[in-house]
Amino acid sequence: MTVETFSLRRAFVAGLRRELVLSYRHKGDLANPLIFFLMVVVFTPLGISEDPRMLTKIAPGMLWVIALLATLLSLDGLFRSDYDDGSLEQMVLSPQPLGLLVLTKVFAHWLLTGVPLTLLAPVLGVMLQMPGDGYGVLVLSLLVGTGSLSLIGAIGAALTVGLRKGGLLLSLIIMPFYVPVLIFGSGAVKNAIEGFPVGAELAILCAMLVGWCMFAPLAIAGALKISVRA
Repeated sequence: MTVETFSLRRAFVAGLRRELVLSYRHKGDLANPLIFFLMVVVFTPLGISEDPRMLTKIAPGMLWVIALLATLLSLDGLFRSDYDDGSLEQMVLSPQPLGLLVLTKVFAHWLLTGVPLTLLAPVLGVMLQMPGDGYGVLVLSLLVGTGSLSLIGAIGAALTVGLRKGGLLLSLIIMPFYVPVLIFGSGAVKNAIEGFPVGAELAILCAMLVGWCMFAPLAIAGALKISVRA
């Protein structure tokens, strides 16, 4: 292991530890996406239908849409606190690669938002009468798909971090890029329930995650530099 690789690894671990500690101090922000996820699923049978056949039919798409919106709910503050206290400017001026530092923040966001939503989804699937054949694929698709959602959302958060009310603009920027993840994620769960192969959809989700892992850190770093200079 070279000295440079060791230094990058230490920077990643230190940044991840910092993000986890800061997030732990704001437990309310961590709970908001989960509470939103739970409340919408609870109200769905009341507002749409209590017919088990209807709930079974809409469950895969409904769970994915709600998970997407819950992820979106937590994105506006991804870089906001760092921008307000000047930490973001220090990150931009840091000798460590900015792409690595922002990847640390995105990874922490996925750990604290995407993973809990994924673990909660099967429980809420029971409330929506989802058949048992779809639970494994639901967890796997959300585990991969929420990673892409965090990476895509971070680009929008970086572009709007300098705006006081950038939440609406953030949604408008990233929603078109969320559509393919939603289509293939919910499609995989539907195919699993209906007994069709799911390998193609899951492979596409994994390919999108790899592609965004390569492209998103560069885009986020560039957007943050523009926002800080502005």
